[in-house]
Amino acid sequence: MPIALDFIIKYGYWVVFLWVLTEQLGVPIPSTPLLLTAGTLTATHQLRLPFVLAAALGASLIADTTWYVFGRRYGSAMVRLMCRLSFESTACVRKTELYFTKSGATALLAAKFVPGLGSVAAPIAGQIGMPYGKFLLCDAGGILLWSLTVVLGGRFFGDILKRNPDALSWTAHFFVAIFALLLIGFLVYRMLRRRAFLRSVRMARLEPTELKQMIDGGQPVFIVDLRHPLDYLPDPRTLPGALSLTPDKLVEQSDRIPRDQEIVLFCTCPSEATAAKMTLRLRGMGIHRVRPLRGGYDEWKRLGYPLVDIQTPTAA
Repeated sequence: MPIALDFIIKYGYWVVFLWVLTEQLGVPIPSTPLLLTAGTLTATHQLRLPFVLAAALGASLIADTTWYVFGRRYGSAMVRLMCRLSFESTACVRKTELYFTKSGATALLAAKFVPGLGSVAAPIAGQIGMPYGKFLLCDAGGILLWSLTVVLGGRFFGDILKRNPDALSWTAHFFVAIFALLLIGFLVYRMLRRRAFLRSVRMARLEPTELKQMIDGGQPVFIVDLRHPLDYLPDPRTLPGALSLTPDKLVEQSDRIPRDQEIVLFCTCPSEATAAKMTLRLRGMGIHRVRPLRGGYDEWKRLGYPLVDIQTPTAA
């Protein structure tokens, strides 16, 4: 039996616990390949399914509780930090905020299934002041659903191998190579997605200094603040003349967006994710003079440019 496989069989529960804990604390090392492997080993009774699930549950709860506390104390700054640690930072803030807005605490039941969302759901729950008991119950349910689904997927593969002793022997012999390929495949897939998205962002974005010159020069500019209401809590201000609209509302009112002006979108997402996505979406709808603001609200504020109090969102 290969040494690596023997090590996982001997210390499998600790390996699962530490690996999942490391991933959930923000290190981008996907635990899905490991849980699939552990599930395969439960089919041959070299690991026990309840103990594998307990290890994944305990590790995730420790990490999520940590981020819940940090989110409650530091708010949106902690959410943005988590997104920068995640390979899926281009989408995680907006998607998770929308899940919480629509589903409340039950969003935690599905968060682990969506890449990037599981890592930021806990700090957002803390940021909005969700009671810890409610958070713990829903988060534990989501962790169990996620880990059980993945582990059972590995067990199904293990049951197939059990019916073919030759295949089982071959898999055990090349265990390290198979696990490494699964892990590398996950990492490469995520990095390629992120790189393609960031490339499209860099080609389209507008510098804050350019926008400031346009405003100072009296040039008509249609500015849209795409931030979620949760983002207003620590600092309820926005850019001069900006209209506060969620992405959904912006799409609904797209027929009222002026076609003869520069349109500037901004948010507080890492890499201007939401603004960039809405830019691409509006261009697909035939609105071409639209660009995301580089650095979004945070960069505009850092440069010391003027800000005004947020007004009640209205139609364009």
